[in-house]
Amino acid sequence: MAAICVFCASSRTLDPRWLDLAAETGAEIARRGHTLVSGGGCVGMMGALADGARSAGGATVGVIPQSLVDLEVADLASDELLVTASMADRKTLMIERSDAFLTLPGGLGTLDELFEVWTTATLALHAKPMVLVDADGFYRPLLDWLASAADQNFLKPAGLSLLTVADSVPAALDALEPHLR
Repeated sequence: MAAICVFCASSRTLDPRWLDLAAETGAEIARRGHTLVSGGGCVGMMGALADGARSAGGATVGVIPQSLVDLEVADLASDELLVTASMADRKTLMIERSDAFLTLPGGLGTLDELFEVWTTATLALHAKPMVLVDADGFYRPLLDWLASAADQNFLKPAGLSLLTVADSVPAALDALEPHLR
């Protein structure tokens, strides 16, 4: 059993399709026998993700800074809730506690987490697999920009190739599975 960290939005006002995608992701991680590591929130996609994992009998680990616990958005139903001093400590602990990373649609916080784990991989600080779920083409503009940046030598092709892109949750988890054995 592997620990799969999922980065996603915690916004309370989202189109229901994104909440459904998050719930599906959590449930699929659990059905495949893996543990979910998340940002430890109980709202938005993050809450739906953890609820989805638990609904399918999966274990959940939440990693959340004290400042968000103070705002009463912590997923108190987590099997393990780890409280950190800062957002930076949160990302470090999420990387340490995870065997793989999956990114769903999200905003600045989601991108911050994705780029942190991706940057540290390009620096060979870890060799953990990373998959971006480009559901409904959500990340297409970002992927186009990244390709352009690589074409202009701002990114090395080897670094760009560390991120796998999938268009669905099952495809994303299928891409991770060979790395988790």
